[in-house]
Amino acid sequence: EKKIEGLNFIRCLAAFHSEILNMKLHETNFAVVQEVKNLRSGVSRAAVVCLSDLFTYLKKNMDQELDTTVKVLLHKAGESNTFIREDVDKALRAMVNHVTPSRAVISLINGGQSHLHIAVRKCTAQHLSDVVEFMEPERILSGTKDMAERILPAAAKFAQDSSQETRYYGRKMLFLMMCHPNFERMLEKYVPSKDLPYIKESVKNLRQKGLGEIPLDTPSAKGRRSHTGSVGNTRSSSVSRDAFNSAEREVTEVREIIRKSVPRNSLESAEYIKVLTGLLNAKDFRDRINGIKQLLSDTENNQELIVGNIVKIFDAFKSRLHDSNSKVNLVALETMHKMIPLLRDHLSPIINMLIPAIVDNNLNSKNPGIYAAATNVIQALSQHVDNYLLLQPFCTKAQFLNGKAKQDMTEKLADIVMELYQRKPHATEQKVLVVLWHLLGNMTNSGSLPGAGGNIRTATAKLSKALFAQMGQNLLNQAASQPPHIKKSLEELLDMTVLNEL
Repeated sequence: EKKIEGLNFIRCLAAFHSEILNMKLHETNFAVVQEVKNLRSGVSRAAVVCLSDLFTYLKKNMDQELDTTVKVLLHKAGESNTFIREDVDKALRAMVNHVTPSRAVISLINGGQSHLHIAVRKCTAQHLSDVVEFMEPERILSGTKDMAERILPAAAKFAQDSSQETRYYGRKMLFLMMCHPNFERMLEKYVPSKDLPYIKESVKNLRQKGLGEIPLDTPSAKGRRSHTGSVGNTRSSSVSRDAFNSAEREVTEVREIIRKSVPRNSLESAEYIKVLTGLLNAKDFRDRINGIKQLLSDTENNQELIVGNIVKIFDAFKSRLHDSNSKVNLVALETMHKMIPLLRDHLSPIINMLIPAIVDNNLNSKNPGIYAAATNVIQALSQHVDNYLLLQPFCTKAQFLNGKAKQDMTEKLADIVMELYQRKPHATEQKVLVVLWHLLGNMTNSGSLPGAGGNIRTATAKLSKALFAQMGQNLLNQAASQPPHIKKSLEELLDMTVLNEL
């Protein structure tokens, strides 16, 4: 439990104070990697999720740590625990999406290309094909020699693997690059001569028949669907870069495919998610609104698809929650309010990126509609999501925001204290008291905070009384170890007659 708590602290630092984490990144990352190897599956899984957040929030700062992190994650892809395999896949997708692509290529190839475990090679090939798709052929075959020299032999090796799925990803990489004018010449230059005839024959078949659908290895295909065939685990190469010009039409078409077969395979799901996120990130505000409406419809009618791809989808959707276009902003907040009761604790993987997107600008918005909508979303989160998941991000916002948003989040934190304390007394005290001492220590006689704007006295009083209702005399005992003015301010805010009775 202590180890998991420590890992969650690191996740919070990554999300809210990445600049602090970057100062000790190597030591921190080393500690997390050691826990990935922990024999307790709960600790190991928490460490994998922690690495996913490090990739997501620290982005290219993680480049220097890739060799060790990717190797240990790929090794975990051979685990029998389905949940760990799924979390490993999410972590590697976060790595592919956020670090420098060339560094991702090197770490994936070094970490898993020649691994003895079939699942590790498959996982390596899958994510390497994602990097190849992201980089595009021009950058690989006309850029630095190092990329072509590494990727082409790896693709050739994977295309000849004993696993059908691994062979598919090897062919997929060849398929993604084969239209480039330098492709044939680079093949002959970098693919080993013993493999070249087979690879040329494979490329010929790809030109004639296309890539086709991803196969599922037998006889254990049914058991593998939980991790290798789960929705959103692969990207599709069949949707071209130009297809987003007709993205709204494609959403309808692909949605129809998925409705008929729920979904038929991961490739169709990946196509659909790619189009949906394309709509959410579209330049035209009307397309973004259509994407938001589509997301709500799918949450209502095809929740499994949304939950299986929740990180990828909400990575696109979060920006709509503070969209520069007020119409989009309002629609996104109203939609989020409707989705929360449907998704509930399925939101846990993305709660740390969701709350800043909801709170930071909207609770200080001068637009009354946007402010009201954001308040409703925060209220819905408190009602439908485990409040322990909300505790740290709410504490962070109450401590570091300014203006009306600071008051609102402090009051919401008081509500969480009343609900959560009996279940998690130690965690509640540990996190909330830091906020209370901050507020009491900086609040002036008029009730304002220097540089924060607005009067925080009422909200601070509510938080003080909520903690006193749960902790009693222990709150005053802990205040005694703080500077005298903090203890004095606390006693002033609490009902002195109640204190005297004690």
